[in-house]
Amino acid sequence: MNFIIDIAHPAHVHLFRNVYFLLKEKGHKVYVTVKNIPSAIELLDIYNIPYFYLGNKKDSIIEKGFEQLSYNLKVFKIVKENKIDIGFGSSITLAHVSRISKMKSIVFDDDDDAVEPLFAKYAHPFSNVVLSPDCAIRKTKKLVQYAGYHELAYLHPNRFTPDEKVLAEAGLTKDATYFLLRFNSFKAHHDIGVKGLSIENKRQLIDYLGSKGKVFITTERNIDDEFKKYQLKISPEKVHSFMYYATMLVGDSQTMTSEAAVLGTPSIRCNSFVGKISYLEEEEHKYGLTYGFLPDNYSQMQAKIESLLSMNDLKQQWTEKRNVMLNDKIDVTAFQLWFIENYPKSQQLIKKDPLYQFNFK
Repeated sequence: MNFIIDIAHPAHVHLFRNVYFLLKEKGHKVYVTVKNIPSAIELLDIYNIPYFYLGNKKDSIIEKGFEQLSYNLKVFKIVKENKIDIGFGSSITLAHVSRISKMKSIVFDDDDDAVEPLFAKYAHPFSNVVLSPDCAIRKTKKLVQYAGYHELAYLHPNRFTPDEKVLAEAGLTKDATYFLLRFNSFKAHHDIGVKGLSIENKRQLIDYLGSKGKVFITTERNIDDEFKKYQLKISPEKVHSFMYYATMLVGDSQTMTSEAAVLGTPSIRCNSFVGKISYLEEEEHKYGLTYGFLPDNYSQMQAKIESLLSMNDLKQQWTEKRNVMLNDKIDVTAFQLWFIENYPKSQQLIKKDPLYQFNFK
């Protein structure tokens, strides 16, 4: 069969890279498209995944609308020329193209409808099926839910083994106390009006954590000049190993907060999305792996960080919480592979027997 994956965010490279190689190993042809997202392109290059370049990615809603038409036309041409059977990704483009071609589209979406209303409105209705974690809140009749998170496609123990050598690369020993800070740019269409950590909050956070251990910062775009001395300087494919061994992750990013949680690293986030994203709410309130605070509640966040760092067995407690979570979840990559390769029969089977997914542990 012929497949196509559309990459619209750096995290999507991680989300689909395992299933990409597994499909290739089974003799399928798999094509990849990507917009001008430097960090995503860097990861594709690192993993030796060839791709079609779709052009620039704009920040404003109006520009995004015009660019979307361009993406659709470019991908339609690729789909037609390569006789694509199935397209999959967290992609509005593939959903649209499936309506004007013979290709079927599978959308992977872990955000609630209320968090990404434009994506729900303009992608879900055009897709053939929408796959989401079973904690996600959405209305589409095309929904298939599974017991997992996007992050478990690449950070499940079946798929990921941390590499201690990353510590030496960063000038650290195995027992070092260090903190990974992640600052978001909030440039996506669903980020309009969203706030994260203020510059003053960042200064306070760095001063406090710097008194407890070493601080490293990773950002989605350019780092503030005053914080450049803290910038993490390791290859991006190694960041999950670095995160695994960290004492704590703190920031205003959704994805990296969840990544830390499923790795068993305590994580704290501060932004306007707190209380609105179901998978993070589940990780926080069901499994106790992470904590979220609104931007006006920085002092409460600071108090929680201090409380956690006072615990002598912090990492051990989080390892135990992680094991509870993993016991409830599936190997998302194994499920992806089965569902994509056997679609549409896989959709029919899961609808009839939702528990079938637990064969993919």
